[in-house]
Amino acid sequence: MQTYSRLPVAFTHGEGVWLWDTSGKRYLDGVAGVAVNTLGHAHPKLTQVLCEQAKTLIHTSNLYEVALQEKLALKLCDLAGMDKVFFCNSGCEANEAAIKLARLFGHQQSIEVPTIVVMEKSFHGRTMATLTATGSRKVQAGFEPLLAGFVRVPFNDLEAVRQVGAHNQNIVAVLVEPVQGEGGINIPDAAYLAGLRQICDEHGWLFMLDEVQSGIGRTGTWFAHQHTAIKPDVMTLAKGLGSGMPIGACLARGPAAEIFKPGNHGSTFGGNPLACSAALTTLETIEQEKLRENAIRIGNLIVDSLKQALANVPGVVQIRGDGLMIGIELDRACGELVRRALAQGLLINVTSDKVIRLLPPLIMNAQEAGQLVAGVVPLVREFLAQAA
Repeated sequence: MQTYSRLPVAFTHGEGVWLWDTSGKRYLDGVAGVAVNTLGHAHPKLTQVLCEQAKTLIHTSNLYEVALQEKLALKLCDLAGMDKVFFCNSGCEANEAAIKLARLFGHQQSIEVPTIVVMEKSFHGRTMATLTATGSRKVQAGFEPLLAGFVRVPFNDLEAVRQVGAHNQNIVAVLVEPVQGEGGINIPDAAYLAGLRQICDEHGWLFMLDEVQSGIGRTGTWFAHQHTAIKPDVMTLAKGLGSGMPIGACLARGPAAEIFKPGNHGSTFGGNPLACSAALTTLETIEQEKLRENAIRIGNLIVDSLKQALANVPGVVQIRGDGLMIGIELDRACGELVRRALAQGLLINVTSDKVIRLLPPLIMNAQEAGQLVAGVVPLVREFLAQAA
């Protein structure tokens, strides 16, 4: 179906941060499958584990115990300080699980219309519930009627959340991205997440974090909220968790971890042995190769280099970064830059119409980061000069 405006290129193989197309041309990958290919392409540890696992057991279903799933759950709970995990296949499924969990939590308190506070410019997925939660009319358009049970406020605005809490007795949870990815790499004030945690505690709401894009070491900590001292009640993961193998997870702690009972939720493929082997290898490799530290070092290098090279360039609004989540905001729509970059052997992304988004693999080194900057800067300068 015509659901994608695909770029005119097909890749045959990759290695590290590089991809090759059918004609043999090489490309520097600054997108990593939209924050998915944590370990880059064809990482030897990952490919070996996947081959070995495929030879023994790929799938049995959740009708039975899955040893690798239990091992992965223990690992994630240890890293996140959470108690239990539900495994699925994608970010939107993880967020669907969180939304269902919040609604069940509300009904258990006799709230007839459990309502979740969500944010403007957010992105949580494309299922009916998650596109309703998403703060983008472009994503929602044509799929009305949207679902009830959501109220939207501006991102990074604690007072707006307080006002909702003062006037709406149906609120049961807050769902927020620690860093908005699809919304344009929007980074909140340092006190924002702690403020939300406090408001949720005051009202007895669930504090739910969507770490689908920002998690798994991308910002330099296992999960982006760990730059602060707060803990969520519910957290969702996907994208980089399996380094390309489809896997999502909804984690919970405390009372939130006890809400789901047998029959409340399920997944046919979620947490199968092949996907869990990929996730375990991803986490182990991040630790062994110190990729969280690398994300901070290389992310800072890229952002500092971009700021220096694009300083005082008319049309550059702001350069934002948190580890290897990097955004260059321009004062005009710049989607055409994706094709221009492709022609020059560089993969970038444009989101929110005006923001060049860079999400390279966590394995990127300083030399490759320099090549990324050297490719992006002249593209931006030339584009802005032509549009002036």
